[in-house]
Amino acid sequence: MIVRVLYFASLRERAGAAEETVEVVETADVAALWEALLSRHPQLRDVRIRPLAACDMTYVSWDRPLRGVSEVAFLPPVSGG
Repeated sequence: MIVRVLYFASLRERAGAAEETVEVVETADVAALWEALLSRHPQLRDVRIRPLAACDMTYVSWDRPLRGVSEVAFLPPVSGG
């Protein structure tokens, strides 16, 4: 299964791309996808706080299965003041 991955803000800088396509197994979830991305882009390991994830433009938990998902976005957490 092919998933389009989008990176935002500092994650885009660390990955060196705004987006890419990744092949994942049907049983993969968001956490498994992130682990695969860490293998491709070791500099993402420097992210100290787990990014937010959105599947097809809806925020999801990291145990969300990817079956039926076409796009996953990773966003660094934001803070307000």
